[in-house]
Order: sequence, then C-alpha cells, then structure tokens
Amino acid sequence: MESLPADGSRLPGWYKVSRKERIARIAERLGLAVEEVAAAVEGGGLSPDDADRMVEDVLGTYGLPFAVAPNFQINGRDVLVPMVIEEPSVVAAAANAARMVRDGGGFRVHTDPPHMVCQVQVFARDREAATARILAAKADLLARAAGVDPVLARLGGGPVDLEVRAIDGGPEGDGFLVVHLVVDVRDAMGANTVNTMGEAIAPVLEGLAGAPTGLRILSNLADRRKVRVEATVPLQSLRMEGFEAAQVRDGIVSASRFAELDPYRAATHNKGILNGTDAVILATGNDWRAVEAGAHAYAALGGRYRPLCTWRRQGDDLAGSLEMPMAVGIVGGATRVHPGARLALRIMEARSAADLASVAASAGMANNLAALKALATEGIQKGHMRLHARSRSLER
Repeated sequence: MESLPADGSRLPGWYKVSRKERIARIAERLGLAVEEVAAAVEGGGLSPDDADRMVEDVLGTYGLPFAVAPNFQINGRDVLVPMVIEEPSVVAAAANAARMVRDGGGFRVHTDPPHMVCQVQVFARDREAATARILAAKADLLARAAGVDPVLARLGGGPVDLEVRAIDGGPEGDGFLVVHLVVDVRDAMGANTVNTMGEAIAPVLEGLAGAPTGLRILSNLADRRKVRVEATVPLQSLRMEGFEAAQVRDGIVSASRFAELDPYRAATHNKGILNGTDAVILATGNDWRAVEAGAHAYAALGGRYRPLCTWRRQGDDLAGSLEMPMAVGIVGGATRVHPGARLALRIMEARSAADLASVAASAGMANNLAALKALATEGIQKGHMRLHARSRSLER
C-alpha cells in the first residue's frame, strides 16, 4: 500500500501496513502531526491525572487496542471506522463485510430525531384525575423544563412533548403514574440534561397530582431515537473458496431465520452486532452500557427476545435490515476530555450525533454479516482462532 488517499475508505492491504505506518497515514489524512495522533492512541491516550479527574479512586489507566477498519461506505460517504475492542477478529470481520456491502452500494442509514425520555414517577391515588390535571398543564410544564437549559433551546433542542402513563400495580395494588418528558437533546447523549429537567418539573407534578413523586431519571430504552440500516450484498460478492455464492447467501438467510425463531440464538446474534457497535461507541468515549441496555430492551419489547438485524434473499442478492435504539453524543462527557475519543470522531468525520449513530450501527451490521457468513460456511472458529493465536503469543 503506497499511499492513503485524502478521502475514501477502500484501502486494500491496510492490514499489512505496520502500526507506525498506519499512524503516519492517518495523521497525513487528517492534517495532523504524527506525534499528535500517536499521543492520542498510544498508552491509552489518557494521562493518569486526567483519569483521576474523570472518575473516583483512580490508580492509573487501562489500555485497549485502538484500530481503524477500512472499506465502509455510509449514505454514499466513505468512512474509516475507529474501533476499540479486545476481541480478535472483530475489526477484520467488520472490514471484510464492509467491502461486500460496498459492492452493493454501501450502508443506507436513517436516524430518528435525538429525542430522549425522562421518567417521573407520581404516586397519585386518583390516577385519572391526576392525569387530566397534568395534561392540562402540559404547556407550562414544558416551558419550565425548557428554562433549565436555554443553550439547548438556542441550538434548536429542548422539551418537545409530555405524556402520562398509568402503571398497574397488579396483585400488590401499588400502581402509579409515569410522566414521560420527551426532550430533543441535539448532539448530546442527553442523560444529564433530561434528568435535570425531570427534577425541575417534579415539584409542579406533585402539586398537580396532590401526591409525591418518586424516581426522576432518563430511560435507556431510547426507542424514539432509533437508527435503521439497510444493505445489499450482490451474489457474486459472497463467493468464497469451497462454497458456491448461492450456498453462502442461503446459509446466511437460514442463520438469520434461526435467530428470529429462537431467543437463545438471538442473544448470540445480537452480541455479534454489539461487537461492532460497542467498539465504535467505546472509541468515541460514549456510554456503551446505555447502548447495550437499550438494544437488549428493544429486542425484547414485543414480549419475546428477537434479533436486531435480519437478512433475506432479494432476487439473487442478499439484503439486510437493522433497527435499534442509539443514544450517543459528540459533545459532553469523555468525548470532550479524552484525546482518543476526539481523534476517533475526527477520523470518522462525525459532525453530529446522527453521524456517529450511523457509523456505530453500520459497524454492528457488518459484524453480524461477517459472523453469519462464517457460521454458515467454514464455522466461526477457523478465522477467529487464527487471529486469536496472535494474542496468545503475548501470554506467559
């Protein structure tokens, strides 16, 4: 590989380039000094002093591999995908699957508006009357919440709706109301913002309901902030040694159907998606636990745990579809203070939270495709253990 293009993500031979050469090429592409890129990724990219300011009781820092997967094309834009993960084969699998999807026009992604929900629990005895009074005061409640963050309002965000749900207590008879405050958080993940707004309106809700409030906290089931990805893989791109392309395609479709029918399989199917998604989330300093919680809750929302990504035959080709919540941000938290996270956002050219969500979900879909292809053909262990052997060489 003689040079890294100023743009474009199709980088044949990228895996053959030395680590130092990769750093140099990324620096050249971003217009940064090699030393600046190296400082952001070597040794974890975070000083112990900075770590001590981020969390409590710090001893030091803990490093994980920071990689860049090539070949991704998302909504017509070439993207290099930063991934932080300890598991062998995930990055290689993502790059390989992205190349196959690229042959079919790349990943096509749509994101919902960045709406997050804060739940306020209200212990009203007469729930019907309390609901009516709360909804009648919706405009005032939204205005009070908006006053908490005037900067967000200037950016076009802020509270957009307020809803009331009745929760049946069942045999225990301890039902209550839940007020959902829906907030457009723009390019933030939004937890601190919506929690503060929920606490601001809680005293007013108590007065309206004539009852105390309980929890005031966001929900990580961000089902109003979903990302949807579609991809097509041409039949000829599925060819591999020892297998006909149609055999590979039909094997992937069969494996996808297995996950739709069996929650035991669906759990591992979704774990493969999150291999890619979490690696991007972690690289950018976002809360991967929140994304995981939302993904699994959404997968079980209909009462049965189901796969987040499915694959079907489309003519002669293979077509995939993924849908999942994706609450991420490019401002605030570790994205602001961690040099590696800032570099990751710059590498993928994420200018909004929607850009980041699109990349993370596409990486998840790529890893799911790669896993199903391996399972449907030579088995998951052959390639995985070949790459795993490299890390075993470090053991003593």
